[in-house]
Amino acid sequence: MEIPKVALKNGLIISRIMNGLWQISGAHGKIEPEAAATEMITYYENGLTSYDLADIYGPAEVIYGDFLRKLAAKHGADSVQRVQGLTKYVPRSGTLTRKDVEKAIDKSMERMGVSVLDGVQFHWWDYSDKNYLDALGHLADLQQEGKIRELALTNMDTATLKEIVEHGIPISSNQVQYSLIDMRPSVRMAEFCEANGIQLLTYGTLGGGLLTDRFLNAPEPKSREQLDTASLQKYKRMIDSWGDWSLFQRLLQTLRSVATKHDCSIANVATKFILDQPAVGAVIVGCRMGMTGKQHIEDNLRMLQVKLADEDRHRIQGVLSQGNDLMSVIGDCGDEYR
Repeated sequence: MEIPKVALKNGLIISRIMNGLWQISGAHGKIEPEAAATEMITYYENGLTSYDLADIYGPAEVIYGDFLRKLAAKHGADSVQRVQGLTKYVPRSGTLTRKDVEKAIDKSMERMGVSVLDGVQFHWWDYSDKNYLDALGHLADLQQEGKIRELALTNMDTATLKEIVEHGIPISSNQVQYSLIDMRPSVRMAEFCEANGIQLLTYGTLGGGLLTDRFLNAPEPKSREQLDTASLQKYKRMIDSWGDWSLFQRLLQTLRSVATKHDCSIANVATKFILDQPAVGAVIVGCRMGMTGKQHIEDNLRMLQVKLADEDRHRIQGVLSQGNDLMSVIGDCGDEYR
């Protein structure tokens, strides 16, 4: 199957389905690093060549580096050039010198086993501390010097993104939470991104697994045993902000009806709905690498064949309109982290 691609501002081409590696950070069950690195080759062999990771995702960068070495050994050195790894730089707030920033970038390069980082997605915790503009300036310099291909952001709100762009920083993408439960990016962010050639890379599209057939007609999960990963806990809180479990079940029932029409899964419909939104370059689907029975490659690929009709979107939107306005409840994209 031909995997659709999208080109970022500086020319890097990525898959429109990205493999998310937050799940190997340690908060989603025990990970066997060797098995995880080996399993990543299977994703590559199915055309899923783009990875989202971070300096703060536990061993993710190291496992990615091991994966590249294993991939080269199995498929030849050229195969590594067909993989894209977008990491993150998540420093503490405060003054950051050029030396501080370059040290962090060099560390990521070393851990990932690369001579240039395909992408660096920058996160900042405190908007009142304007040192983020200096830090981004240092990153832009490192990009000019050839250490970074694409300079990007993660969890920045629209006002801050606009400020950064007006400051002359060449931003390729902004990674934000975007799902049927959380449609905040459609309010302000998408329009600005479209106008400025910035792609949205979206996570949380399946709500940590809640927006799947597994939870259709299921009783509300409340305990740690039922919500046994960081993702399930996080996105259950998001559902609680959006509406109640009864409304969520109505959404799942509507999605199941649409999915039946298209002979696909609820996850397929939920993901394709977001992938079709303006300014969305790619959806990031979390991968529990190295964990038996947790792979969904075939189902994820099936999503690409789904073509939602206006009638489908209208039915889904009818349920979404009954939920709370998360822009009013939480704020713009990323405000839940601040």
